[in-house]
Amino acid sequence: MSKVLVTGGNGYLGTQVIAALLHQGREVRATVRTLNSEPEIREALRHGGADDNGLEVVIADLTSNDGWATATAGVEEVHHIASPIPPAQPRDPETLIVPAREGTLRVLRAAREAGARRVVLTSSFAAVGYSPKPVRDYTEEDWTDPDTPGLPPYPRSKAIAERAAWDYIGEHAGNTELVVLNPTFIIGPTLVASLRSSLVAIKAIAEGTMSALPRQRFGVADVRDVADAHLKAMTMPDVANKRYLLLADGPTLTWLDLAETIRDHLGAAGANVTLQEAAGEDPAPLTIHNERAKQELGWQPRAAHSTITETVDSLRELGLLEVQ
Repeated sequence: MSKVLVTGGNGYLGTQVIAALLHQGREVRATVRTLNSEPEIREALRHGGADDNGLEVVIADLTSNDGWATATAGVEEVHHIASPIPPAQPRDPETLIVPAREGTLRVLRAAREAGARRVVLTSSFAAVGYSPKPVRDYTEEDWTDPDTPGLPPYPRSKAIAERAAWDYIGEHAGNTELVVLNPTFIIGPTLVASLRSSLVAIKAIAEGTMSALPRQRFGVADVRDVADAHLKAMTMPDVANKRYLLLADGPTLTWLDLAETIRDHLGAAGANVTLQEAAGEDPAPLTIHNERAKQELGWQPRAAHSTITETVDSLRELGLLEVQ
C-alpha cells in the first residue's frame, strides 16, 4: 500500500489527520514549508499516541511549483489541507486569494500527474454560506458568490479556491477523483503545543481578553471529526466528485452560547470569561445541514457542547490557557 500524502502537515487539522492515518497503520508523507517544523509535528503525533516512525516530512509550498512532484511521487491518496489562514483580513485580498487558488491547483495538478486515485480537499463553510439568502438554510448545493458586496477576503478566497478545484477536475477528465469537505468553525482538542487558528478565539474568550463577543451565529465542527471525515471520504467508494458540509449535530450557536458553555465548564476559574456582546442586532436564525455526510460517509459528529469543553481542557493541559 502506497504512502498517503497530507499537505499542511504541521497544522491543527493536519496533525490530527496524520495521527489518525498512523493509527490505522498507514505510512504518511507530509508537506511543510520548512523542515524547522518537523520536530513539532513529531511531538504532536506522539502527544496523540501515534508512532511517528511511519512519517516522512518533505518541503513543498503552495506558492511554488518546487517540491510537489517529489511530494506526490508514488502516492495514490492525497489529503489537501494546507491553506493560508490570516490572523486578520488582509488589505489586499489577492495576498490570500492567489495562494489559496494557485496552491490548490498545484496540488491537484501534481496529484493527477502522479496518478493519484483521489484527492480529499478541505474547503470551508465559507465557500457555501457567506452570500445572503432570504432564509439562512444551507446545504451542499449552496455556494458563496465571490462577488458578493462586502465579502471579506477569507471567504472569498475559499469560494474561489474550491471553484478552481472543481473546474480543474472537470476540465481534466481522468482517474483522479475529488471529494471536498466544507467544515464549519473548527475547534476541538489540539495535538500541537502552540495556538492555531480558531483556538486563539477560544483562549481570548476564556481569559476575558476579547473585548466583546461578535453578534454572529455559526456551526462548529470538532477537529477530530473533520479528520475522521477525511479518512472516510478517501475510502468510501461512491462519494467521488461530491462536497460535504461538516458540523456538530444540533442548532447553530452564537458566540454568547459558546462563551457561556466555557464559563459553566470552568466554574470558579471562569470568572473572567467574556460575556459582553458587541452592539447590534441579534443574528438571524441559521440552519446548516450535515445529513449528507452522515448518510453517505457514515460520519457521526460529536456534540457541540463536548467539543467546546474538551477544547478548553486541551488548552489547559498544554499550558496554553491562563485561568485559575
